[in-house]
Amino acid sequence: MFILYISLVLVPLSSCFRLDVGSNSLGLSIYNIEIVQGFFRARDQAQLFCYSQFLQLWDIIFAGVSTAMFGSWIMYLFKNKRLLLLAPTVLGMIADWAENYVELLMLENYYNLDAISETLVSWGSGLNSFKLTMIGLTYLIILTGIIFILKVFLTKLKQA
Repeated sequence: MFILYISLVLVPLSSCFRLDVGSNSLGLSIYNIEIVQGFFRARDQAQLFCYSQFLQLWDIIFAGVSTAMFGSWIMYLFKNKRLLLLAPTVLGMIADWAENYVELLMLENYYNLDAISETLVSWGSGLNSFKLTMIGLTYLIILTGIIFILKVFLTKLKQA
């Protein structure tokens, strides 16, 4: 479902604000005021409107879908015994949603004032750093669960 959502929804719907060169999303890296200004200035009004629509709906759904998928993996790998391990996944989703909101505020500032608040950029970048950390932690938890299951499987295989 995750791959289908990316290929059938995210990629086609993000094409209206994509450029051939440069970053096509602020949410994939840590950013500063210059990066945000460059990102916005490289796009026309229609592309920025499309980006805002993408942030308000499709990126929100993507965070929910990925959280459900990663959460399901964690619950499966740890046999529903370690629900606290879901925290990084859920916190990452919340941070992603909050970052989208801050990006929308930055876009609004850019539209109305032709300027971007450094405070908003700092908040957005901080939320993005937190989100990326939570995603990394989620991957680490899943990898640990896979290693644990493989270890149990190989131990049972040796004993048989």
